[in-house]
Amino acid sequence: MSELATVEVVKNAGISSSARMARPRGMTMVIEGEIGADELADIGEMLLSLSFDGVTDLVIDLRGVSHLDYRGIPSLVRRAEVFRELGGDVKLAGLSPYLFTIFQAAGANDSFDFFAEVSDAQRSFHDAVMVQGH
Repeated sequence: MSELATVEVVKNAGISSSARMARPRGMTMVIEGEIGADELADIGEMLLSLSFDGVTDLVIDLRGVSHLDYRGIPSLVRRAEVFRELGGDVKLAGLSPYLFTIFQAAGANDSFDFFAEVSDAQRSFHDAVMVQGH
């Protein structure tokens, strides 16, 4: 990753318990800086790794992102699709109007649920379970 890009994964919701080890079910990935195509590919790889670690509810927090290279978005979309095929879901939060326009220009505005606030994105996972379970 470039010096301007940082990624932090933060456990934040829905801990599933196990007799041996508690694994997080819900997580937030906090991204900051200028994100290039290579960084987006790395983030996509992290999605798969998190899925294999048992994460099913992932929010990507983009509040700290000042620029995103549209050429890397198709790779991120493909990884998010695989993440969903493995039983999870990815939601994006905190996009500026500028970043949302980049996702639109890349044709990815239908590939993700977008939320203004991280807490709203996190809550949407719980709300979906409540609707399914009545």
